[in-house]
Amino acid sequence: MLSKKDLPDCPVATTVNLIGSKWKLLILRDLLNKPCRFQELKRDLDGISHKVLTASLRSMESDGLVKRTTLRTIPLGVEYSLTENFGASHLL
Repeated sequence: MLSKKDLPDCPVATTVNLIGSKWKLLILRDLLNKPCRFQELKRDLDGISHKVLTASLRSMESDGLVKRTTLRTIPLGVEYSLTENFGASHLL
């Protein structure tokens, strides 16, 4: 997770640094509604490759924006949701 000292002083520059890509914005849009599994995101984000979705989710997870939860289902599943750092309540 990035610390405050690692981010630019300008809030706009920080936002662009964290979620500036087209795909990250669309991922956030989907996760604002509800937690999603990887395949749900892939299906909703028309044109995104498996590799780019994986890289975007990993980056957002390491930045503390997205939480990855392993589900105890058969087959095993993974669900992504927004963290409290980026929850909908902070956007209102």
